[in-house]
Amino acid sequence: MLAITTLLSQPNAARINRIIERLEKKFGIDDVQATPDPHLTYQLAGVQKLSALKEVLTAVAATTKPFPAFTTGLGVFPGERPVIYIPVLRSDALNALHRRIVAATAPLCLRTDKFSGPDCWLPHISLALHDTTPDLLGPVLRFLNEETYNLKIEVNNLAILRQQGDLFLQEESFELGAGVLK
Repeated sequence: MLAITTLLSQPNAARINRIIERLEKKFGIDDVQATPDPHLTYQLAGVQKLSALKEVLTAVAATTKPFPAFTTGLGVFPGERPVIYIPVLRSDALNALHRRIVAATAPLCLRTDKFSGPDCWLPHISLALHDTTPDLLGPVLRFLNEETYNLKIEVNNLAILRQQGDLFLQEESFELGAGVLK
């Protein structure tokens, strides 16, 4: 399975990593570190030809101008292993990029996750996943509640993250706007 993402640039990536490190130190939560690069995911997909995926993402990136996106607050996907995240606010530009990615990759995908579709997609930056429990949820949220999570993210790249063992590592990234006339 591959993840089609935007990697956060500094200093936002450093800030997210500091939060994740504090969660590990205080609560022992570290599974989110399986993806060392903080990111925003557009789609999880299985593809037959990685080269074809790279071609379509190169085209989408080249014809998309960079734009800002914003975060606020905290969110939780409930369940046996709750996911704690920072929501990314949907905007016209972010929705348009997501739709373009989904449409361009659809013919290449053998499978995708059910949450990648435009109606279900909830853009976010994960802070904790897989090793959380309902019992930890309250203390972790109290801890995180001590600060705000209002970030301005520059959406300036697309990246493919590939699962390698227990990790999701960057396969390739594509700068936005390379083919856009200024």
